Amino acid sequence: MNSFEEFKTSRRNILITGGAGFIGGAVIRRLLKNTNFKIFNLDKIGYASDLTSIEKTLLELDTKNEDRYKLLNVDLSNFSDTSNALNFSNPDLIMHLAAESHVDRSIQGPLTFIQSNILGTFNLLEATRNYYEKLNGSKKESFKFHHISTDEVFGSLGINGKFSESSQYDPRSPYSASKASSDHLVSSWFHTYGLPAVITNCSNNYGPWQFPEKFIPVIIMNALADEEIPIYGDGLNIRDWLFVEDHVTGLLKVLHDGRIGQKYCIGGNSEKTNNEVANIICEILDNLIPRKKSYKTLIIEVNDRKGHDRRYAINAKKIKKELGWEPSIDFKDGINKTIKWYIKNYDWAYKLIPKKNQIS
Repeated sequence: MNSFEEFKTSRRNILITGGAGFIGGAVIRRLLKNTNFKIFNLDKIGYASDLTSIEKTLLELDTKNEDRYKLLNVDLSNFSDTSNALNFSNPDLIMHLAAESHVDRSIQGPLTFIQSNILGTFNLLEATRNYYEKLNGSKKESFKFHHISTDEVFGSLGINGKFSESSQYDPRSPYSASKASSDHLVSSWFHTYGLPAVITNCSNNYGPWQFPEKFIPVIIMNALADEEIPIYGDGLNIRDWLFVEDHVTGLLKVLHDGRIGQKYCIGGNSEKTNNEVANIICEILDNLIPRKKSYKTLIIEVNDRKGHDRRYAINAKKIKKELGWEPSIDFKDGINKTIKWYIKNYDWAYKLIPKKNQIS
């Protein structure tokens, strides 16, 4: 296989599903800036979709959309449209990020998650299998289907231990169950049909451009608006926080060097309780934009979420050993960058805030 630098400068077609989402958008921005890939963004443009960051990047690069980037407004739950998108984009690589991902929404309305995350993945796999079987030569040899998933499929940890590639699946919410199902589908299409696939499971992402219904943006935006900051239950639920740009670097490493049929866990090595995260953000805001009382006074406890997982943590030794990846941005630096970005881009986030903020 060619080197990573040669890989980035090669002219390839890449199909990215969910590119109008938080992580997908970050992947596309990186590819636009650092590769010569022609990018096809397959996205149904749902309530949490936003193309602003991609459009800004295209303007900054003075790139004509048709030369490097094409939006395909397609819903994966429609097999015919999905299949047509595959044939149109003629991809050398596929990165599957499209998913409904808000846990509270999955509890309130699970059907959408079944349709998007399970049926959508099935349709994409079948369309890809039909496409792949018609390939030949070097294009077939280098083809890869990269499925991006979450650590939530493994359920909830106790005080000790971390999730790894060998962890047992034990999803606790309709969202995580639908993602677990999609993981199993991808794995079975590899084993049964020989589809060259790889799976990554990541910890909680954060950073600029994250949709404002998610946990960290809710804290920042509510604090800036002088509104209560809701924390579920006792606030002692623990998450492993991964800066989105570190995640993108890991994803591209796996895309290039990841072994077919393998799984890789990508974590931030930054475990924090929800209380810790809220307090850290408030302390930073106290210094950046002081108010009469600390922003911490806005923090309140609300009734806990149904089936709320207690702790997530990732053991990322495999991806470090095999691919040389590890997080480069610690939580202190990442959260500082994130807070300053939301202050600067308050208007963008404010217009997207759902009528009722909820924690994810």
